[in-house]
Amino acid sequence: MTKVLACIDASLYSSSVCDHAAWASTQLKTDVQLLHVLDRAPDAVPTDVSGSIGLGASEHLLEQLASLDEQRGRLRMERGRAILEEAEKRVRDQGVAGVTTALRHGGLVDTVHELEEDARLVVLGKRGEHADFAKLHLGGSVEQVVRASHLPVLVASREFRPIRKLLIAFDGGSSSRKAVDFLLSDPAFTAYECHLVHAGKPKADDPHLSWARTRLAEWGGPHEVVERPGEPEAVIEVYARDHGIDLLVMGAYGHSPIRRFIIGSTTTAMIRIANLPVLLFR
Repeated sequence: MTKVLACIDASLYSSSVCDHAAWASTQLKTDVQLLHVLDRAPDAVPTDVSGSIGLGASEHLLEQLASLDEQRGRLRMERGRAILEEAEKRVRDQGVAGVTTALRHGGLVDTVHELEEDARLVVLGKRGEHADFAKLHLGGSVEQVVRASHLPVLVASREFRPIRKLLIAFDGGSSSRKAVDFLLSDPAFTAYECHLVHAGKPKADDPHLSWARTRLAEWGGPHEVVERPGEPEAVIEVYARDHGIDLLVMGAYGHSPIRRFIIGSTTTAMIRIANLPVLLFR
């Protein structure tokens, strides 16, 4: 596993994705691969337009439409290369020597799956080019990538800020344990202040928290284990704000689809409301 895979586009989040990828690369001692995927443009002319403009349409008009489609394709390729060139410069300027780029056609989820074999981490922005900021919608591919990838996924916030304090939202499940193991297995993270927070009704001698306390004690870095009553979204949001947390770490989409349909997803809610990057584990 030799790289951090960073997914960029032309959104306002792309600079932050580069900065978070550079930070992760430095911590994990890996290279960075920058990925820009060209899916079909929302206003692109269909490849076969003969059936949509009537039998009497001239051959000249069909040729013009095909030419327009071809020009758009070339422009999108040139735009994609320019985005990657700027991103590569930004990552290299932060001291990362090993940077490669990939410009692909297709879907983001499938392309990430294709390229993630030798990666340790995927980085992408919270919202894409066409996200609705007013309604706080997530980018359309964020949840799909998180669900499909076998890797941890770092969802970058709007702007990068130095990371010193980590908050692990811990519920005792396998994904949140995986998050603990990932951070505690790398010596680079011992320099960070780690807060492990369990939200909900406190339980005496909770075996999950006992496991977490043991792991953190073995780790040896500065840490704190906290139990707070209340709903996870509210507890984590308030704790992160009050303690100046720089990175939220949590398990992702651990409940059944039916339960998510009825009460919503804690993971999606936390990504949406948190004004800080979120590192997710499946």
